[in-house]
Amino acid sequence: MGQVTALECVRCGRSYREDEVLYTCPSCGPSGILDVVYDYEALEANGFGPERLAANPDRTHWRYLDLLPIAPGAALPPVPVGGTPLFQLPDLAERLGVVEMWIKDEGRNPTGSFKDRASSVAAVKARQLGFQTVCCASTGNAASSLAGFSAQLGLTAFIFVPEFAPEEKIAQLLIFGATVFVVKGSYLDAYELCSEAATTLGWYNRSAAINPYAIEGKKTGGLELGEQMAGRMPDWVSVSVGDGCTIAGIWKGLKELRRFGVIDRLPRMLGTQAKGAAPLVQAWRSGEEQWASVEANTVADSISVGQPRNGLKALRAVRESGGVLVEVSDDQILAAEADLAAHGVFGEPAGVTGLAGIQQARWSGLVGPDERVVHVMTGSGLKDAASARRAADREPTVIEPSLGAVQAALEAAR
Repeated sequence: MGQVTALECVRCGRSYREDEVLYTCPSCGPSGILDVVYDYEALEANGFGPERLAANPDRTHWRYLDLLPIAPGAALPPVPVGGTPLFQLPDLAERLGVVEMWIKDEGRNPTGSFKDRASSVAAVKARQLGFQTVCCASTGNAASSLAGFSAQLGLTAFIFVPEFAPEEKIAQLLIFGATVFVVKGSYLDAYELCSEAATTLGWYNRSAAINPYAIEGKKTGGLELGEQMAGRMPDWVSVSVGDGCTIAGIWKGLKELRRFGVIDRLPRMLGTQAKGAAPLVQAWRSGEEQWASVEANTVADSISVGQPRNGLKALRAVRESGGVLVEVSDDQILAAEADLAAHGVFGEPAGVTGLAGIQQARWSGLVGPDERVVHVMTGSGLKDAASARRAADREPTVIEPSLGAVQAALEAAR
């Protein structure tokens, strides 16, 4: 399994042993996000590479244990994570104006979102570190994901969500047995309260914004995508962006696959934020690694983050890849949700924001008509039924239980 050599601060570059620090760099404070560093040379010497991966029958994301910070013999959740489908949609490619359009549907994960990758690793790590109680702040998906994996591993979960979190996500939290605190305020208010509670009460904080191991789970999305597209890597990988953890994790996974020779080249990363929560887009445009907080307001609740905690990793991932960050309106997001559903795929607003970003990037010439694109659709549309009703822009027809009523309704619709 993964041999971690250090936790390295992305801001000051200091390195720490795993037993020296739990979350962020002691010198830099909360902005000192840590990156997990592995002994890649030892992995190579032990034979890790394309042949070992090809011979591994496990299709879940635990096939990447060599590249995860999990101790040998750790108890893994029984419900499979990962192995999500990747498929091509030619009609959508034509509509968006690109030569190929692929969707990686992360809504097929156990709790319906990409966050299952992060929460499963964080929950296993919590037990490895001796914690029985875990917590996180979330707009919904990370919370329901952590609650689900806590139920599998026998952990006690305390969840902090802002008051705008969709009812569907809160229902998941409750059915999984978590204690849910609906905070009267923003995601930032929920995040700060969760952090204070974790520190004071001795809980393990899964919040990917500061937890260095959660992003390693997200990395498996890049590892899996790279394996699925090996030999035919796309020009772009599109991801919706909130805190920045997902796009940074996927990029790290792709880089690791390139290092071990599983893929022969790297794609460019296309990150999309909602206009109502786009501080990283502003930092991207200015060329800075600092960003001003904004009061987040968007229909895409899972990326409604006004103060990204992992923005530095996200910005560096996009810049290192030669990619771009764009912003789109809520109307564009809802239109993208309807467009994708018209091709048979139901995504929540945050899950499809990147599709609107691809269209925006095509209009502005950032993505060319002869380029191939993969969009990572991060969450099921069942996570937010109210937004789906808005995107559908239609209502059901209520009729009497008779064929005559059916015929009358059809006639009225002509």
